[in-house]
Amino acid sequence: MGLLRTLDVRRLTPGLMDCMGEVLRGSWGAGCWCMFPRLDAAAGQGLGSRGRREAMTRLARRRRAPGLLAFEGDEPVGWIAIAPRKELRRVDASRATPRVDDVDVWVIPCITVRPSARGRGIALTLIRAAVAYAKGQGAPAVEAYPRAGSARTKDDNAYFGTEPLFRRAGFRVMRKAPSNAPRNRVRRVTMRIEPRRA
Repeated sequence: MGLLRTLDVRRLTPGLMDCMGEVLRGSWGAGCWCMFPRLDAAAGQGLGSRGRREAMTRLARRRRAPGLLAFEGDEPVGWIAIAPRKELRRVDASRATPRVDDVDVWVIPCITVRPSARGRGIALTLIRAAVAYAKGQGAPAVEAYPRAGSARTKDDNAYFGTEPLFRRAGFRVMRKAPSNAPRNRVRRVTMRIEPRRA
């Protein structure tokens, strides 16, 4: 395991879109630009990679960032999305991630660390930074819907995180993965942290 150098975590701005692209390169996210959680099927059809990048660039112009980038020196090494659940239309409508209650939670729908930088605690640092960012924006709670259990998986299948990772960041289980989930679906657990208590 390599040593973690000091990380600089920055909010995504239009000028950092190429850096986001470097983090996503080589993963499923390279064409997604982290827009999949935000768009329902109808809105996402026909956009293509370029259209999704343009959509994320528009979000990055807003005062409230759609996510954070981690840098080691000048090198972008990680990305995490963070947004109010109501802005994540696909998440909000999914039967795999139904609401637990009426709290206006923010959600971490995905997290990506470059292959060359994995295993050094970058994901954990990004999660903690995202929770702090959401707290600064007034979020009463932050949720994530990671893969249930502690079994290892292929990197591209872990873009929404793992249960042990979020436990280390202080999240607690709100709802276990349903036992009747289809076999071809990833079993996901609902986890939450309340920033005011973190």
